[in-house]
Amino acid sequence: MSEVMKHMIFLFLFSLVSLPSLAQNDSIQPKRPLKIRHAEPLYMDLIRDLGARKGEKEWNVGYGIEGHKDYTINHSFVEYEFSPMNRLGLEVEVPFAFYRTVNGSEATDIPRNRIEGLKLAAQYTFLVSEKHQMSMAGGYMHEFRTHSFYSIDHGRGMLKGNTMSPFLIVAKKWGSRINSMVYTGPEWEFTPGEVKRELFYQVNASVHYVLPSGNFVGVEMNDEFTDKVNSLVFRPQMKLILNSRLALGLVTGIPTNFKNNGMSFMTRIIYEPRSKK
Repeated sequence: MSEVMKHMIFLFLFSLVSLPSLAQNDSIQPKRPLKIRHAEPLYMDLIRDLGARKGEKEWNVGYGIEGHKDYTINHSFVEYEFSPMNRLGLEVEVPFAFYRTVNGSEATDIPRNRIEGLKLAAQYTFLVSEKHQMSMAGGYMHEFRTHSFYSIDHGRGMLKGNTMSPFLIVAKKWGSRINSMVYTGPEWEFTPGEVKRELFYQVNASVHYVLPSGNFVGVEMNDEFTDKVNSLVFRPQMKLILNSRLALGLVTGIPTNFKNNGMSFMTRIIYEPRSKK
């Protein structure tokens, strides 16, 4: 990674830490800052709860399978979220991908198994409105993409490229049960040796119905597009609260275009350790 990019990441994270002076609220800031409980999507999950409080932390472990025309992908990931200060969330994630052909033929050209990369992200909630039951946050995610295990074994080195993704989140509660959220922003892929930089744009919208127990059902609409290609996937989902610290998320993916993509399924185990007071 170039020195310029390192400085860009440092300045962005520094600006997020400096944002508390610009934070808005409808009332005088209490000892424990106001936090509105929004339903968090299970596929495109947040870096941390909107309005996160200092000391909060969470572990996520997930597994999923995704169908494609000639192969299937087995995804898994481990991520850790924490809040070093009020309203600021940070995340570290390591995703894995393992591929296999649909018909078992070795001649089929498919991607190779890999650690997909290392994801580092920051998110700051700059607006919490009790009157409007709304929260807004901005953030940045940076992924260090890696080569496959095969390429690393054959001398390609580990780092393949970088992905930069700033984002904006707007969430609102409608009454006590209906939750809506929009997560959107551009995404740039930089690969050394390639002049062209891939640019994507994503719009992820979700609606959830939350039960008094905290369990919820809902759907995400994940729309990713470039100037030539558009990919929209509907993800019905449900979250089951197992106890005060442990929850299970279940997600199904239904693409609108089955030409190259098929159905998918993902499960997420969510563990929230007790915060130190």
